[in-house]
Amino acid sequence: MTRAAIVIFGAAVRADGRPSGALLRRVQAAAAFGAGLDRPLYVPTGGIGRHGPAEAAVMAGLLRAQGVAQADILLEPTALNTVASVRAVRRLLRGWGGPVYAATGRYHLPRCVLLLRLAGVPARAAPPPPGPAARGHCRRWYWRLREVPAVPWDAAFLLWLRVTGRL
Repeated sequence: MTRAAIVIFGAAVRADGRPSGALLRRVQAAAAFGAGLDRPLYVPTGGIGRHGPAEAAVMAGLLRAQGVAQADILLEPTALNTVASVRAVRRLLRGWGGPVYAATGRYHLPRCVLLLRLAGVPARAAPPPPGPAARGHCRRWYWRLREVPAVPWDAAFLLWLRVTGRL
């Protein structure tokens, strides 16, 4: 069987360099999913947001703390948003023969899978972290509703990049 890749999309890093709850849950869910696969390649993606270090570096540290070997982690530490992550991952996984899974929060997962597929990466969804993405009813709806304009906007932008040869 060919080796799988698990692309973990970033989330915020706190001012003290610790992962946000969302980032921690994404990595934990990806590691739990990957534990059932034959030595997957983990691809954490995310640059330096409001606070450093890069989201990908924080995720790599979390993966190593859960027993993932450094050789099984391929960092993408530059992307500052979902589209940039998809573009960078597309370049990193060019010619990849195994399955590709997107790992992120429940609300964000459909957009990530769609964008990877539009970029030519035949991605599937990894199981999302259990439980709500945010505490409080209003916060959960905020994160869900922000995907409504983001999905068509990002999809159209990615298709434009593809058509113009800039993907």
